[in-house]
Amino acid sequence: MSSTSPVEAAPAARGQAAPEPPAPSQTGIAFRAARRSLAASARSLGTRVAHAVRAVGRLAAPVTGVISATGWLVLAGGIVALGIAGIFGWIEFAFLGFTLLAALVVAVAFVFGGMHYRVGIELQPARVVAGERALGRLLVENAASGPSTPSRLELPVGAGVAEFVIPTLAPGAEHEELFAVPTNRRAVIVAGPAVSVRGDQLGLLRRTVRWTDPVELFVHPLTARLRPSAAGLVRDLEGEITKTITNNDISFHALRAYEPGDALRNVHWRTSARTGQLMVRQYEESRRSQLILLQSTEREHYASDDEFELAVSVLASIGVQVIRDGTRLSVVTEGRALRTATPTALLDDTSRTEPARRAFPTVRAFVREATKRLPAPSVVITVAGSLLPIADVRSLETLFSADTQLLTFRVELGAPSRIQRIAATTVITVGDLAELPRLVRRVRP
Repeated sequence: MSSTSPVEAAPAARGQAAPEPPAPSQTGIAFRAARRSLAASARSLGTRVAHAVRAVGRLAAPVTGVISATGWLVLAGGIVALGIAGIFGWIEFAFLGFTLLAALVVAVAFVFGGMHYRVGIELQPARVVAGERALGRLLVENAASGPSTPSRLELPVGAGVAEFVIPTLAPGAEHEELFAVPTNRRAVIVAGPAVSVRGDQLGLLRRTVRWTDPVELFVHPLTARLRPSAAGLVRDLEGEITKTITNNDISFHALRAYEPGDALRNVHWRTSARTGQLMVRQYEESRRSQLILLQSTEREHYASDDEFELAVSVLASIGVQVIRDGTRLSVVTEGRALRTATPTALLDDTSRTEPARRAFPTVRAFVREATKRLPAPSVVITVAGSLLPIADVRSLETLFSADTQLLTFRVELGAPSRIQRIAATTVITVGDLAELPRLVRRVRP
């Protein structure tokens, strides 16, 4: 009887097909189906419970919405105190719990009663310069057919809230309140909405009714009055001949052979008749002033908040004068593009300018992104803080052509004002806003 060694049996084994896995048992199939069904039922039940909780929340909102944060703490404290009293038999906690719950019950009476008012908010003036006085007027009229009950009116103004006590008013009677609006710093101050409040003196329950929409007060930055045309920044560039060749302009350059698509009005017929070939005119492009005004609002580039405010004032001063001159202008910060249709629109938008944090990795990345969709500029003015490295200022030179004039207004609060040339960029250091007109007059393209 001969035996086959494992080495000899290996080829035969390799030539055979691999055995098929055993078919799943009926018990396993049923188990998996039951598990899937149970999971689907759990999900369905969870969805129904969530819908039910939301529905109960909507139904209870008129009641629960009246309870203030203090009221919820008092309610929780009363329940906990009664629980401790019931478990340990401490009468002191029972007294505390009933006292807290009684305060909530008594407070319920203060939230009932209707109010029918007509409320108006006026701010005079609607736009001021930082430091100027602004007043507000709140007018409340009883629009009900009967006398009103005394109530309290709350009016958010900026970061604070003004409270006014409205006395009993006869039908159609009015009550007026005047208030001052703080305008020490540049900002957009929102007054409103005015809401009437009914509730107890402890603030456990609080029912409010909104009567007005918010009203905005624009506090513009301080600006310096500059001379028209910014003393040559734009005026000296307008109409200057460049080396760019174009088909439509004023300064004649040369003639070239006609190409399909050329306008017939540019055909020089006398030369065409002499040469027997259509010839068209070419022109040297005249520079048209396009100014781009940029401000780096990165917080790390400014030594203080006052330095940032000085930078906003510099940007607003230059932008307002350029708009008055009628020059095409684009103003961009790291937050957004500012409106330049009118000086007032620009000042309104500068009131909203806030410091940014890591909006762009570098100033060069910000300027490249801000200008890539704008027309080719003749002047680019950048406003930045004293902590911006000079190397970052020079990096902007590679973004524009050699025909573009680059100016950087570097604000440094209290520093001596000066003008210096660094490579292709003119750097103007501004230490005080009052020095800006003199510095701009000294800048030449």
